[in-house]
Amino acid sequence: MSIYESLDLPRPERDVVLSIGSFDGVHLGHQHLLRSLVAQARGTERLSAALTFYPHPRAVLRPEQAPQYLTTQEERNELLRNLGLDLVVVLRFDRAMAATSGEEFVRLLYERLRMRELWVGTDFAMGRGRAFGVPQLRELGERLGIALRVVPPYEHGGEPVSSTRIRNLLAAGEVAEARELLGRPVSFRGEVIEGARRGHRLGFPTANLALDPNRAIPLDGVYVVWALVEGCRYAAVANLGASPSFDSDARLLEVHVLDYSGDLYGLTMTVEFVQRLRPVVRFEDLGALVRQIESDIQVAREVLSGARAPQP
Repeated sequence: MSIYESLDLPRPERDVVLSIGSFDGVHLGHQHLLRSLVAQARGTERLSAALTFYPHPRAVLRPEQAPQYLTTQEERNELLRNLGLDLVVVLRFDRAMAATSGEEFVRLLYERLRMRELWVGTDFAMGRGRAFGVPQLRELGERLGIALRVVPPYEHGGEPVSSTRIRNLLAAGEVAEARELLGRPVSFRGEVIEGARRGHRLGFPTANLALDPNRAIPLDGVYVVWALVEGCRYAAVANLGASPSFDSDARLLEVHVLDYSGDLYGLTMTVEFVQRLRPVVRFEDLGALVRQIESDIQVAREVLSGARAPQP
């Protein structure tokens, strides 16, 4: 898969079947659409492509309504690659891009990207003021020779799957249901950083990961998780949020990896959320905190013993 960051790209050697969207999270709905698009492109001997924007248009046009991202750009590109796409174009969204008319933009895609088929959702709109919707796309497509495929929402549990729905689930701590809509675990990847070593002093050393303020993260609490380090997967318990028992307001992801011995500092860890155990609470007595941690570990072992570890 080739990735480009502008439309000044080598002209594709074949016509292109394209979808345009944010594809944040690359959830089940995105997967359904793009797998179908890839199959259509291969069946017609065309190239399959996705075009997306960064930052999210709302972050530029209405910053106070900017959504938190479900994936980083790198994660999104990796997920799109796994769907079999030939091309991904990531365009920087700014005020100049927002001022471009829908017709002008479609003509650019027709000329520079050889777009000959466009797949969009039923509520798709683009261009200045989002004034260029499905009716306008259809009319222009008929003039230029671009086939338009309007794809209905993909549903799970009787409701459309959307990035907003997944963000709401994360905000409620419903990581298992969010996993169902993503088609993979809710996960965060980062470098293990030096912490205050409070867990080490209590006998439960933790690997600490900083939280990206632009990422949508689950509700604060204690979670059962898998920790992936250097290709190995370990059962673990994570504290997400502040540490009120130690009068700390700093929000971290603190992961106690079970049955692991060694130094994790500086290594990259991926944390996959399985289940929320409880909220973060303040313990006045450190002995009570230790007993609660021991209980959390026991529950985590029981939960994970009945869960098949995902493949790395």
